[in-house]
Amino acid sequence: MPPKKRNSGAAQNKEMKSSIKNASPDKENPDLSIEKHKEKDADFVTLCQSLQVTDAVCDRAWTIWKAVQASVDKVLDTQKRLWAACLFVAVIDLEVPSFTFTQILKAVDLNVKQFLGLLKKMDVNLDTISTKVNSAVTRLEKKYDVSRALYQRFEKTCSKIYTEDSEAKGKEILRSCWTMFLLAKGRALQMEDDLVISFHLMVCVLEFFIRRCLPSLLHPLYQSVICTAQSPPTRTSRRNQSKAKPRQAPPEVDVQLLETLCKENDCSVEEVKSVYQTSFSAFLDSMSLSGTRDLPQATDLSKQYEELYFKSRDFDSRLFLDNDETLLTPKVELMPVERTPRKNLPEDVVLIPPQTPVRAAMNSIAQLRVDLTTSGDQPSANLAVYFMNCTVDPTEEVLQRVESLGLLFSQRFGNAVGPRCVGLGKQRFTLGIRLYYRVMESMLKSEEKRLSVQNFSKLLNDSTFHTSLLACALEVVMATYGGSTFKNGGYSNGGVPVETDLCFPWILDVFQLTAFDFYKVIESFIKAEPSLSKDIVKHLERCEHLIMETIAWREDSPLFELLKRTREEGPVEQAEPPATLNQPLQHNHTAADLYLSPVRPSSRTLPAAESTAPPSSQPSAPAPHQTPRHPKSNSLSLFYKKLYRLAYMRLKMLYTQLLTSHPELEPIMWTLFQHTLQNEYELMRDRHLDQLMMSAMYAICKVKNVDLRFKTIVTAYKNMPNTNQETFKHVLIREGQYDSIIVFYNLVFMQKLKTNILQYASPRVRQTVSVPMWHRNILHVVLISHTQVQNACLRNVLVFSADTLPTVSLPQPPTLSPLPHIPRSPYKFPNSPLRVPGSNNVYISPMKNPTRMSPVMTPRTRILVSIGESFGTSDKFQKINAMVNSSDRSLKRSLDMSSAPKPLKRLRFDVEGQDEADESKPGEDSRLIQKLAEIGSTRTRMQEQKMKDDAESEKDKP
Repeated sequence: MPPKKRNSGAAQNKEMKSSIKNASPDKENPDLSIEKHKEKDADFVTLCQSLQVTDAVCDRAWTIWKAVQASVDKVLDTQKRLWAACLFVAVIDLEVPSFTFTQILKAVDLNVKQFLGLLKKMDVNLDTISTKVNSAVTRLEKKYDVSRALYQRFEKTCSKIYTEDSEAKGKEILRSCWTMFLLAKGRALQMEDDLVISFHLMVCVLEFFIRRCLPSLLHPLYQSVICTAQSPPTRTSRRNQSKAKPRQAPPEVDVQLLETLCKENDCSVEEVKSVYQTSFSAFLDSMSLSGTRDLPQATDLSKQYEELYFKSRDFDSRLFLDNDETLLTPKVELMPVERTPRKNLPEDVVLIPPQTPVRAAMNSIAQLRVDLTTSGDQPSANLAVYFMNCTVDPTEEVLQRVESLGLLFSQRFGNAVGPRCVGLGKQRFTLGIRLYYRVMESMLKSEEKRLSVQNFSKLLNDSTFHTSLLACALEVVMATYGGSTFKNGGYSNGGVPVETDLCFPWILDVFQLTAFDFYKVIESFIKAEPSLSKDIVKHLERCEHLIMETIAWREDSPLFELLKRTREEGPVEQAEPPATLNQPLQHNHTAADLYLSPVRPSSRTLPAAESTAPPSSQPSAPAPHQTPRHPKSNSLSLFYKKLYRLAYMRLKMLYTQLLTSHPELEPIMWTLFQHTLQNEYELMRDRHLDQLMMSAMYAICKVKNVDLRFKTIVTAYKNMPNTNQETFKHVLIREGQYDSIIVFYNLVFMQKLKTNILQYASPRVRQTVSVPMWHRNILHVVLISHTQVQNACLRNVLVFSADTLPTVSLPQPPTLSPLPHIPRSPYKFPNSPLRVPGSNNVYISPMKNPTRMSPVMTPRTRILVSIGESFGTSDKFQKINAMVNSSDRSLKRSLDMSSAPKPLKRLRFDVEGQDEADESKPGEDSRLIQKLAEIGSTRTRMQEQKMKDDAESEKDKP
């Protein structure tokens, strides 16, 4: 039955505002002292009073305002809004309990996105916004995005459940349902920004309310479900009323109703049941709602939620119900494809609904479950044969490892998400185990085909290989559920416990697995599992990049020991000869090669076969007087090959934004950058690849007298993809000390590479040198001009003119390294369009295997061709086919089309006279034809002009 007391939205808002007004942010702190802030702007102090901040927060915010005041003219916002942003930053930096996020939004009339954008505009200096503030803003924005997506889905789902006949009761129920969900999410989950678990919890709340609503408020689908689940109450006569038994409480969960909700929302019934039986049941017990038929009072729910709201001090999610302006976002225009006129589509075609965040997550999870339906959580028969063929059977060790890692994973998952979510961790681990066995079998089949052997004892008894493969499988599962997110640059979030973040590299921390060992399996994993979606492939590739950028360079990484041992044998491992850097990366190494690659250089003679040869094969005896060759580390070599290409790709991206007018500097910067990675790799310890990149760029500009400030570099860097502000704000200077990228350059980078950097100085400034004061023992070359000679003498500096220059051997500039080729991703996406040979603008996409995930597709839509424009008669399609099948590309010019050229990402056929409108490069033969046509046209015009001149000269003759 509906709640006994009706609580309208207006009354709710009035009560909410009064509670916010009367709630003291920090009762222990004294009120703001006006006398202490007379020198500050009166309006600023008034804003501080309205938000009830302390004197310390007021002073800190005013200091921040003074620091950014110089750049106010660049920000199109009022002073009051900027002051509010300064107060927000000050509260987080000082960790002082104060106003909520909603309160400050209402104080300056901004919504969430506008306020967060204002904070980004304020970040003009490296020390304006701290890493602590960045982490808090990132968490807040993610929580807002998840809450907004959940509320949109809540509205849509409720419209399919409740009728519109009784609008007042319906609104009251919706308000109670949404508030109860927010309360359950805040109490049951430690990770409130987990979209999937939060949505499953919402389904549980909806089931709770549907069972307790009047059937007249429900649509027929849910009326029939609850009617079959529970018979309607029978009337009892007054004579027998005293003998009537009390109404029994409804069962703990209506399985049929829950299955209906899961089917309508594309959820896994198994996972939703697990959430209900653990987290939601415990929440109902804590609220004393288990076994009752009445709905909870909206006012009671609202008061209890306010406690969570003031504790978290972020935004008030109840305001979604009122379309409050602080939670609104600007509407996004539809893509051109979504604006395709309906008249071009058949009448019976079912349009595919747009991909909302919840729908995309549910579809990805369901697709993963479908792909793993045929895979078991035990080794398959084929895999068991591979185990038995080993010299040492690894079966028992594999099963024991899986069991122990499963317990560890589930426990750590529960610690991160919630203490009652250990069961959910077990379910996700089961999916990971199925993928682990499946990919392992695929890898072994490929190795068997490649090596013609069946004994993989050494590989299958390698614990690191199995742990890495299982970790990669679990990362695929976690990314599918979590939306492919990462921690900030591989660092832990400032002020946010690492344990509450399941993003990569969380799985490495759980299994105590080094990033360098994990990277070895990524490429082979992707190649062995063709069913991975494009998003997951990109996620794994980004994991590989993140490892090369920073995670593999942590203090305890085995990479440094491997580099050190390699250096003892000679020069540091040169991952790739410089001459080959301009060629695409090609290698045949598999995961087996990388895991069995020697880590320590050995004095033993290399075996005749590769390291992946079966253990039973004996190494060939060394020939007489033959010098033993040391085995090469394939894992280190391939790591550096990929590292160089990633490093240049990042450098090229930043260089393109800043220095296109100085093309001569690019190879110099790359040479210094590459030299640092190859010979001064200790600079990468506990640091980020981009920190060395920005330092190298600044150093070369400095010695080449190019005006480029670090502030400009950092501003451009923030616009690059996959960047984080901690990279340039939180740089290791020395043990335990961190500072900005500028301090790192002056105290660490420049001191280490000063001699090497000066080699790139221009010859013009190398003509005069000076020797510093006599008490210095190191010969330091100072670059001065002739006008500085007199001042240098006054500073007790010995100066030499050009004709009396002493013999000082200045190092010659090193040979510049060739610029690497930036190849396509080595991971081929199975669903990516492929270019038709002999064509510039024709692509084909492989058809996906039909699964249950495409219920909206019909036989007509499966063969539907959508070009985006009307072609008219069928002869044009015949010309298209002729153009695709023919090697004569001139056929495509014969298409008679008058429409304007379409964007690159749309299938478009060239129009006469518009060959290069889309900036696509023509083939070599079409260039030749075009050139010949231009030559012929020029010759014709010259001949016509000559004939015209001859005719006029004939007329002039007497």
